[in-house]
Amino acid sequence: MTTQASYKAHFSRFLEAAPQRLHFAAHSHHYWPDVTFDAQLACWQDAARLADGKWAHVFGEVVPAVQRAIAGHLGLDDPASLTFAPNTHEFLRRLLSCFPLDRPVRILTSDGEFHSFTRQAARLEEDGLVAVTRVPVEPFADFTRRFIAAAGASHDLIFVSQVFFNSGFAVADLDGLVRRIMSAEAYVVIDGYHGFLARPTDLGGIAQRAFYLAGGYKYAMSGEGACFLHVPPGFGLRPRDTGWYAAFGALELGDSGGVAYAPDAARFLGATFDPVGLYRLRAVLGLLDALGLDAAAIHRHALDLQCRFLAGLRSRPAAALPLECLLLDPERQPCGNFLTFDFGNEAVAAAAHGRLKAADISTDFRGTRLRLGFGLYQDPEDVEALLDRLVAL
Repeated sequence: MTTQASYKAHFSRFLEAAPQRLHFAAHSHHYWPDVTFDAQLACWQDAARLADGKWAHVFGEVVPAVQRAIAGHLGLDDPASLTFAPNTHEFLRRLLSCFPLDRPVRILTSDGEFHSFTRQAARLEEDGLVAVTRVPVEPFADFTRRFIAAAGASHDLIFVSQVFFNSGFAVADLDGLVRRIMSAEAYVVIDGYHGFLARPTDLGGIAQRAFYLAGGYKYAMSGEGACFLHVPPGFGLRPRDTGWYAAFGALELGDSGGVAYAPDAARFLGATFDPVGLYRLRAVLGLLDALGLDAAAIHRHALDLQCRFLAGLRSRPAAALPLECLLLDPERQPCGNFLTFDFGNEAVAAAAHGRLKAADISTDFRGTRLRLGFGLYQDPEDVEALLDRLVAL
């Protein structure tokens, strides 16, 4: 384990708001750096200063700046391939609206996707509007092979996570997965919400083939309301679920000369939204640039803290968080920036979460699994404090 730089000074407002809290839920609700406070004010001040002219500033300066920064982190040559929405569910609806209406949409996915996808897919499935094939994520070791084997010309939409929210397991070779999907017509969508700025991600080799969606709420550190979608050329030219912003710069007409769409990723835009999330995201991406931090550096920071924590649990076992419940070892398997402990029983997991909460340790649990997330606002002293509290429990 290496000596780590501390970035806590950049998160002083969140840390000082609850100084006794040990917040290990970065995968769920990441702390925001201080620059987002000024960004929030700037959004209000721009609205007051520009009034009706606000949107020219948002789309002329704020959006392009965020597009360029995200494109840089993802290895994308064309920033205009990125578009924005308040949440990923809007993008999911628009993607689903791209398919024919004369038969169910054929979907291939996993059994470990986040609720925004699984709930919507399950509800459409109830009415026979989609037909879903779900590949089990476990066993982790051969998931990618099994998923690729299941992908075929019979699917319209192939939807899979980069990092699975309920385990932390990561698909390490996205490029290899996408390239081995034989159907050239299927929409391939990568849910990168737990991967963006948590793991190094280069979409350059698959930018022409795959969608990628993520947002600010997790490791992009900028809170709600700033989700983005990378749109490959030639896919989803005319979503039926469309807002009036998708007409900005509209050049693409239907065969009948009907409703026009923008030729780039803006065709997936919705309608009026609160731009403050984009202001915060722009500020965070600017801070990372000033600090010389990229996803690889953030992942190394988190991984070092994870390894320190697990080494501490081995030397000082804590009954509140048994090491034998650890689902994935980040030193042996590709993982995101959080650890998952599977208690095998939902009531036991809920009780463990409750004990940690009573000790002012923030985690979260989903079903039988409790998760601990690590981020830039933590350092080795926080890990030691966490171990001390766990042993005391």
